Amino acid sequence: MVDVVIKTQLNMQSPWIREASKACCPGCCPNCFPDRPESPAATSEIRSTVAATLRYEFEVSTVSSLYPKFKFTNHESLPSVEESFSYFNKVYPRYSETDQADEIRAQEYYHLSNSNHVCLDYIGHCLFSYSQLENQCPGSPPPPLHSLSLESACFDVSHKSVNLNSQLQYGGEESEFQSDIRKQIMAFMNVSEDDYNMVFTANQPAAFKLVAEFYPFRSSRNLLTVYDHQSEAVEAMIKSSKKRGANVVSSSFLWPNLQIHTENLRKKIVSKSKRKKKGLFVFPLQSRVTGSRYSYLWMSLARENRWHVLLDASALGAKDMDTLGLSIFNPDFLICSFFKVFGENPSGFCCLFVKKSSASVLKDSATGTSVGIVDLVPESWPNRIPEKPAIISSTETKRKVDEFPVRTSFSDPLSETGGEVQKPEGTKAKKKTVSFSEIEEVIDASFESGSTSNTLHGKNRKTECRSLDHADSLGMMKIKIRTRNLSNWLVNALMSLRHPHSENGGAAVRIYGPKVDFDRGPAVAFNVFDWKGEKIDPALVQKLADRNNISLSVGNLQHIWFCDKHEEEKVKASETVPSKKTDAFDSEVSVVTAAVGFLTDFEDVYKVWTFVSRFLDADFLEKETWRYKAINQKTVEI
Repeated sequence: MVDVVIKTQLNMQSPWIREASKACCPGCCPNCFPDRPESPAATSEIRSTVAATLRYEFEVSTVSSLYPKFKFTNHESLPSVEESFSYFNKVYPRYSETDQADEIRAQEYYHLSNSNHVCLDYIGHCLFSYSQLENQCPGSPPPPLHSLSLESACFDVSHKSVNLNSQLQYGGEESEFQSDIRKQIMAFMNVSEDDYNMVFTANQPAAFKLVAEFYPFRSSRNLLTVYDHQSEAVEAMIKSSKKRGANVVSSSFLWPNLQIHTENLRKKIVSKSKRKKKGLFVFPLQSRVTGSRYSYLWMSLARENRWHVLLDASALGAKDMDTLGLSIFNPDFLICSFFKVFGENPSGFCCLFVKKSSASVLKDSATGTSVGIVDLVPESWPNRIPEKPAIISSTETKRKVDEFPVRTSFSDPLSETGGEVQKPEGTKAKKKTVSFSEIEEVIDASFESGSTSNTLHGKNRKTECRSLDHADSLGMMKIKIRTRNLSNWLVNALMSLRHPHSENGGAAVRIYGPKVDFDRGPAVAFNVFDWKGEKIDPALVQKLADRNNISLSVGNLQHIWFCDKHEEEKVKASETVPSKKTDAFDSEVSVVTAAVGFLTDFEDVYKVWTFVSRFLDADFLEKETWRYKAINQKTVEI
């Protein structure tokens, strides 16, 4: 529906739409380019009808996926996981095509099943499988989760004092280890080394701030962002851009589906001057909080109106970049995050891609030197090897660390540090003194496990990035099928929960953004309400979920536009702040977010459903508080 509005309002009859339509694989995202104008009218109508039919059948089937009972008022009345999975497979017969993901999960990510912990607080890409974090020989039984060292990582990061322009122009020396990873990332992201340079940054805020520090806001003053939620990385960019004189504006999102307010965004993009450069357009292809997806065509409209485009691919799932023809949309900058999947130590980094033909746009900055640029170095020796104290970082380096704080909590609120690192990113890589026999022992163990690349004693081995290989082996279509089926089932299951004895069968859960939708992304934003209709603090829901071995995220929706007919809902949204307009409100709404990845399985989403269903018991919160007091755990403040 929204794409139809976009086509009408933007008058998308320009030549680029014919090229843009070629970027999508058939069937991968049928809502991206409706009524493709390069096709004959009859063919276009058939394609549109088939796509609409597929979406309709999918949505109708999803609604029946909880057969034989759709509404549940008691958490004890929910069907068992076996019964639910049986219905699930009948409704989604193609889900069985993704069984390979379950095999990969069992072999390489066994902590997801063995730890009895559901991890739905992860959005982004990863490089390594969990089994690569251990120095074990193939065939050995996996160790208990609690015995794994938090220092186990496949790489360390070393801070670089370098100017972004110098890094792009000269590059500098690059280790074989880092070169291997860079090439594998670029291939995985479908980014050509002929067209783009890639820079490693400590985390996502560092990457966004780098662009802000070097972008010429004096001549191209505007910064236009399209985010329906608060973003730590975007906030870092906005803060830096404002200091450099930028005029910051944001897109609005329509209540209640939180799709882009097309008329509002169009007015902000379309330039009155055909010659004047507008500024920087920062655009994600989907929301990492609500799962809302946005048309690729906004990027082309921005370029037509002389904007530079930054494509934020951090919220995309594995293989999503395969649907995007970068040579067609030509973003000047691209950012994505890479960090371990579901690990207790979410160490990692972020990647900033700069189009070579756009690098000359960036200007030197007096404050931008060494803002979060890092090198990747092979992982430190295992803890059993004696080590000397790390080299103390300089005052300047410490300041950089303070700018981009490290988070290592397993279930922090939704964070976009993305490349959180085990040690402060400002410190140099640790230097260690070990004996020759110890080196031989560790090298042999590392080679047998295949976890890292080493060059000592003339031994070279290409660095493995097993998680990327696993996603490649599954392929885009299977990953889409898996995440689409699971996320839509979860939405439907949550909406089936109704409070007993309430006046009109009040819903226990409210979904924000797309509900059951063939084209929705794999992130689900929701809130839980008690029997009186009052919202339960999302942070409290997250804490209780964590204590039930379920990791969820918390985010804040923003830039919400309410029209007159949603006046009552505007009041219920909470934390509502009136805007300058009388008929619209720019609101902030805190929500719980669950993210489905290609390694998520049915039991994971089922456990979320059963956990949330416990709020149907009016005494659940009180019981939980008493229970944790009784066993001397930290109490939950209500």
